[in-house]
Amino acid sequence: MSATAVLNDEVLRLVAEIGQADLVVGIPSFNNAGTIGHVARAAAAGLAKYFPDRVAVLVNSDGGSTDGTPDVVATTEVGSARTLLLRHGTRPVHKVVTAYQGIPGKGSAFRTIFEIARRLNAHACAVVDSDLRSVTPEWFELLLGPVLHEGYEFVAPLYSRHKYDGTITNAIVYPLVRSLYGKRIRQPIGGDFGMSGRLAAHYADQDAWDTDVARFGIDIWMTTTAIVGGFKICQAYLGAKIHDAKDPGAHLANMLVQVTGSLFGQIEAQEAYWSKIAGSEAVPDFGFRYQVGLEPVNVNLERMRNAFRNGVKDFGPLYAEFLDPGTRAALSALATAPDQAFDLPADLWVRVVYEYVVAYHTRRLMPDHLLRTLTPLYLGRTASWVREAADYSADDVENALDDLSRRFEEMKPAFVRAWQEGRFSS
Repeated sequence: MSATAVLNDEVLRLVAEIGQADLVVGIPSFNNAGTIGHVARAAAAGLAKYFPDRVAVLVNSDGGSTDGTPDVVATTEVGSARTLLLRHGTRPVHKVVTAYQGIPGKGSAFRTIFEIARRLNAHACAVVDSDLRSVTPEWFELLLGPVLHEGYEFVAPLYSRHKYDGTITNAIVYPLVRSLYGKRIRQPIGGDFGMSGRLAAHYADQDAWDTDVARFGIDIWMTTTAIVGGFKICQAYLGAKIHDAKDPGAHLANMLVQVTGSLFGQIEAQEAYWSKIAGSEAVPDFGFRYQVGLEPVNVNLERMRNAFRNGVKDFGPLYAEFLDPGTRAALSALATAPDQAFDLPADLWVRVVYEYVVAYHTRRLMPDHLLRTLTPLYLGRTASWVREAADYSADDVENALDDLSRRFEEMKPAFVRAWQEGRFSS
């Protein structure tokens, strides 16, 4: 699909009428009528308060909602929060509400936003989720300010999250991005990002929009593309990200397949970059860190342990196709351990993850089948984490994740050899 075809005639007309904008804030949506009005009002208030002299455009890129989501945005009074502001914006916030074109998914919605930002010659762009309950006007200053005032081109989010929330990020995504790409970006798939207009245009130009990036792989693709492209990166602390948290043992299997498939696909495509990286480095932080109240996350340890045990038994013949014999022996021993001795240690988990990345690369199994066999092992590691972190403070959690990530970094040379040879060896 050509860049022109991404935007329909009506959107092209609206963009032409606006002409040029300093800032673009994009909100992708699908059936979010209950929350998107709050997000739009927070965006408008943040733009008016922190960037009163800038021309700003609010873009809702919708995926065919049937609950009236676009109507909510269209009728939201973007000046309704004016009484909450210390100073009023001197320029109005423009709105563009459009149904995006292309493969259904968040990535296609983002592509529309990037293309609008490019056509408006925007200096900075931010994208935020449409189901946020914790978004505040300050988020937009934190996502856009480092771009406008400090010269950064990619702003990743930093959130406070419950220690049992974000387990896919904590156990797989963050350690892999840190160890392979060499950047300690704590929330690589956070969903809320800031970027320069140059980076938004770079995203729009990429040949990725007929792939899973358009469906569900957009967040990790944006992060790794910014790293590989040499764009200047920072993080911004946004406080709590409140959403409908889920028991990781009950709800995250499909998400695990989508996230790991997207990440492993990027690793495969970007080998020339990460294979030369050793160690990792911190990226600059913006925003004031503070303690926030977090919603509890309920977990079912018995269900997770049973899923692990059943998975090791049922998938045994498949594991034999790609897991090292020593790894399989350790997993089998754990499957017969009593509950009080159930522990999938960090070193074994690092080995498992790396072996899966290699198996994905060598196509030992069809990718979807391969990644579904990871689910019980991930649940076993999560069950171990829940017990380990039961009494952890927020600082203890970060220290433990830092230790896990260092183990990934230490094992990277062995992973690189296995990647080249096609298999880990004992």
